[in-house]
Amino acid sequence: MLLTKIRILLLFICLSSVSRSLHAAIGDQNSLFLACGSQNGGTDEDERKWESDTKYLVSGDKSVTTQPQSHDPSVPSVVPYINARFFHSESSYNLPVKNQSAHILLRLHFYPTTYPNLNVSNSYISVSAGKVTLLNNFSAFITAQAWSQNYIIKEYLLAPMDSPTLEIKIKPFGNSSLAFINGIEMITSPDLFYGPDPVMAGFNTDEEASDNGDNGVVSQQTISVKENNMELMYRVNVGGQYIPPKNDSGGLMRSWYEDTPYLYGGSAVGIAMSNNMTINYDALPSYVAPISVYESCRSMGFESNVNVNYNLTWVFNVDANFTYLVRFHWCDFIVDSTKINSLVFNVYINGQIAESQVDLVAMQHGKMAIPLVKDYVTHVDDKNGDDQLWIAVHPSGDNAALANAIVNGLEIFKINGGNTSLAGQNPTMSDLMKKYQDEQSKEEEAPRAFSDKDKSHSTTVIGTAAAGGVAAFGVAAVLVIVALKRKRRTMGAESCTTSWLPIYGSSKSHSSGTKSASGRSAGGGSTTISSDAASNCRYFSLAEIKQATKNFDESYVIGVGGFGKVYKGVIDGDTKVAIKRSNPSSQQGVNEFQTEIEMLSKLRHRHLVSLIGFCEENNEMVLVYDHMAHGTLREHLYKGNKTILSWKQRLEICIGAARGLHYLHTGAKYTIIHRDVKSTNILLNDKWVAKVSDFGLSKTGPNMNQGHVTTVVKGSFGYLDPEYFRRQQLTEKSDVYSYGVVLFEVLCARPALNPNLPKEQVSLADWALVCQRKGHLEDIIDPHLKGKINPECLKKFAETAEKCLADSGIDRPSMGDVLWNLEYALQLQENPDSVLSPSEATNQVDHDNADQNSLIAMHRSTLSLESENAYGNTDDVFSQIVNPTGR
Repeated sequence: MLLTKIRILLLFICLSSVSRSLHAAIGDQNSLFLACGSQNGGTDEDERKWESDTKYLVSGDKSVTTQPQSHDPSVPSVVPYINARFFHSESSYNLPVKNQSAHILLRLHFYPTTYPNLNVSNSYISVSAGKVTLLNNFSAFITAQAWSQNYIIKEYLLAPMDSPTLEIKIKPFGNSSLAFINGIEMITSPDLFYGPDPVMAGFNTDEEASDNGDNGVVSQQTISVKENNMELMYRVNVGGQYIPPKNDSGGLMRSWYEDTPYLYGGSAVGIAMSNNMTINYDALPSYVAPISVYESCRSMGFESNVNVNYNLTWVFNVDANFTYLVRFHWCDFIVDSTKINSLVFNVYINGQIAESQVDLVAMQHGKMAIPLVKDYVTHVDDKNGDDQLWIAVHPSGDNAALANAIVNGLEIFKINGGNTSLAGQNPTMSDLMKKYQDEQSKEEEAPRAFSDKDKSHSTTVIGTAAAGGVAAFGVAAVLVIVALKRKRRTMGAESCTTSWLPIYGSSKSHSSGTKSASGRSAGGGSTTISSDAASNCRYFSLAEIKQATKNFDESYVIGVGGFGKVYKGVIDGDTKVAIKRSNPSSQQGVNEFQTEIEMLSKLRHRHLVSLIGFCEENNEMVLVYDHMAHGTLREHLYKGNKTILSWKQRLEICIGAARGLHYLHTGAKYTIIHRDVKSTNILLNDKWVAKVSDFGLSKTGPNMNQGHVTTVVKGSFGYLDPEYFRRQQLTEKSDVYSYGVVLFEVLCARPALNPNLPKEQVSLADWALVCQRKGHLEDIIDPHLKGKINPECLKKFAETAEKCLADSGIDRPSMGDVLWNLEYALQLQENPDSVLSPSEATNQVDHDNADQNSLIAMHRSTLSLESENAYGNTDDVFSQIVNPTGR
């Protein structure tokens, strides 16, 4: 009996020791989450428990606690942004530090929205932590406005200190009488930089080395960073999806973002790849990065002759006159070899070589799927106006089995380098952004003036880019995109307080005030699905949806948008479907959910995505569509470039999309304006048939007698009709403008907006028009298409796209005209000798009837125009006889 007790005691001691070691490693022994201005704290969306900041506030007698007048649904969590503490003089917090030998991960949260009787636009803040200045003259309002962020998170890694408390001082800067903060996180961090000191990027030339007596040997200068304080600038899961804080490793609650906004090089952006091997951390501590980072990568691809001619490059905006640490995360799972020299490449930072002959197989000691990290440092100064970090990899080694290079993850930290300040300047708006914000300030703001639902976070790229410490410069590579997206401040804006309402319960009752399956009111009639719409599509139970997606397994995720995640799934045994699940924290989904069902349940067309059914149960809103095997059009142009589309394929896809849009404008009972036409909303099925998707923003009406619908501006910047933007008057010609951008996107294989290019080239629409009018369009088309387009076909295609982008809607063609011109261009490409020119064709018809429709009727015997009306009936010339001139 005594022996048994001793064994139990020893086991308890052993387990306690392991537990203490684990907690010391992951930082659980000293974590504070303070909801500033809150009396009771609360729990956030990542299940962190926040407490009131009151007992840690040392000198805050003159502080004021308040709540925002409205809460924007794009803010990721109610806590800590539902409360704020404002200061009119210097105040401080004393935070207990239990482990003085450990690093501290510190995050500061700011939500610069409208507060009662407090003007955050006049707030300039200084913050220090111990002896280091974190922020100086910092305007959360200007930063959020410049980066089009609703909230800002600043993240710091503080060196070990010799005090049992960390003093956080916050005060108004200069003449400002106002400072504020919404939340403070403090997490004890393990030593993330436990390895050797990182190497400074760059090396001496032979001449410089000789002058220094080095006989041409590369000089590798190292920088000690372990005792320095740092600010996180970027944390990127290269080639992978967004990783939320709750999925981070080591209890550090970090956010990892997609790399697509920072990629440079048009179509030369490599291939995003995922791993099916078991990742083994080996000697690398698991807290360095979550395993998801090492399960995906971006590779240059498997065409050696192509890879040797370009660099895989990312561009990040940073503060000048600081030193930066760049951490690479690598895990080789793509080279089926354990031989050294199988995968060798060079690493470049700001044009200087950081390391040559990086051999991942050698670094992994002949093993595969072993995570690795390597740190480099560089200095960015403003001597040449430099405020960017260019990071690139390029194949190296003539004997390598494959000319290739990969990256799995990137982290960029600003280092104080012995200085007492990490503070940078407030960001400034670009001229392009100022222009649009000046225009928008004259118009009525909406809760969500623009939609950006691209997989890459929009939500994921934009809305979340500030979270996890990317902060003011967290979305630098998408400055123009997000800055023009809209002033997301809610100053004087319409309050966005839509609640999470059930739309339709299993009782399938649609009357006002009926109860859903959950027993709650089904929206009081204001947000219910009509019985007509419900009868035209299938209702799924939540159990069926979970079975189809393996209980929403993350491995089934095939996309992320503003509405929520999209999962692949299987129903009825073998039917593949795409299942779009709304994110409950994005309350904007209610209206989009209803609009999508109301629209698509009544529309049937070969070139519109098919809605199979929906589910509303237990606060879930789910839409079920046909599975589109080849994904979005954009994926096959430049975003990953899965398949190089031939010019004929591209023309046929454009024609299909035009047919779908033409049907919306003229073929349905009422005019339907899509309002979010872009390459990510054109999907491709297994036969490469194009289908227009995503009708969450669509508008319809019984008539268009006024020629327009007056409505708040919504859409995606880069595709947005400038006339609609200025006047808030929506017409079907707004879709025509957006489609014109898509046409140039297809031709040039580049994004609608690319902020990494010179200012005059940022907007594809503007730049393509300049090149077209100067006769230089061939200089900017996709290199894969050079010499493969019939000149007359290219001329007709470019003229069509140019007309779509006319400044005034009245000068743009109808979608029927666009469709005819594209089909004519296809004929010019396939059989140019047998196609009559428009002038020749016109001479053969009566001049009184020589309009567009007569031409189409005479010269379309070989053109297949498969349109279906709302009831599924096929009419080969439908798009030409139903209101061909548009409305």
